[in-house]
Amino acid sequence: MVTIEQFIEQFLAAVDFQDPVEVKADTKLLDLPEWDSLAALATIVLFDTEYGKVIVGPDIAKCVTVGDLYALMG
Repeated sequence: MVTIEQFIEQFLAAVDFQDPVEVKADTKLLDLPEWDSLAALATIVLFDTEYGKVIVGPDIAKCVTVGDLYALMG
């Protein structure tokens, strides 16, 4: 299983924010400047392609922090 640090790196690459952002496990998704439906879709694709895990919009909607997204891998 990947570490939270590895997940954050992959998450940042998948979402591809225009400006660099500092992200930690406790970073709130809604505090990220470009967190929107496209970022959520990129996260769904990340889970599918990198981890072989299927998540859907309602799974992401329940997440408040980046750590919550990471917990979806469990």
